[in-house]
Amino acid sequence: MVGDVGVKLHRCSAEWVKFGGHPCWRVEKALQNVEIEYEIISGPGMPWQRKQRTELIRVTGQDRFPAIQFEDGSVYREESKDMVATIESGKLFEKAGGSAVDEAAGGEPDAPASA
Repeated sequence: MVGDVGVKLHRCSAEWVKFGGHPCWRVEKALQNVEIEYEIISGPGMPWQRKQRTELIRVTGQDRFPAIQFEDGSVYREESKDMVATIESGKLFEKAGGSAVDEAAGGEPDAPASA
């Protein structure tokens, strides 16, 4: 699902893994189930190579997938089961405009960019 969409799913490069316990697939499947259009931003290299996740780290301040980036640049990230619950409850877009990382997920919000 690529196109002019307001949601980018940052996920690992193992897009072929499609079983219920895989965090990235779990979130992607939830987006599909509720018919939210999204663009996949696939992580580089092998899924376990966290140091290569430079785009994910730049956007979220973390090296953990999955994460959802909104059109306004804000990012939502929690444990995948919590992300699925948010998506399925219809509350995903309530997370837009917030800090770059959900503090409950153990992250710290990004500092504002300096000019």
